[in-house]
Amino acid sequence: MAEKKTAKAKAPAAKVKTSGKAATAAASEAEKLRALGDVELSAKNKEMTDQLFRLRFQRTLGQTESLNKLRSLRKDIARANTIARERELAAAGSK
Repeated sequence: MAEKKTAKAKAPAAKVKTSGKAATAAASEAEKLRALGDVELSAKNKEMTDQLFRLRFQRTLGQTESLNKLRSLRKDIARANTIARERELAAAGSK
């Protein structure tokens, strides 16, 4: 007998809502980064990138289990990159 193939419909991706504390922390971190100058922002980004490398290395060696720290650090790096790019575009647009 022929078997019927049943296609499972994928549920639409659920929107992730952040709690009040997480959203507030993210906003305050972004404001701190926006308050930095271009040179300071670049230095902070470099520092966070180095820290991320060290944490990944420690995780590979089994010395740490701090997944939350890795996630938050990646997000902070992305925020810093976004702010730097916004500044580049604003400078290019004002010329």
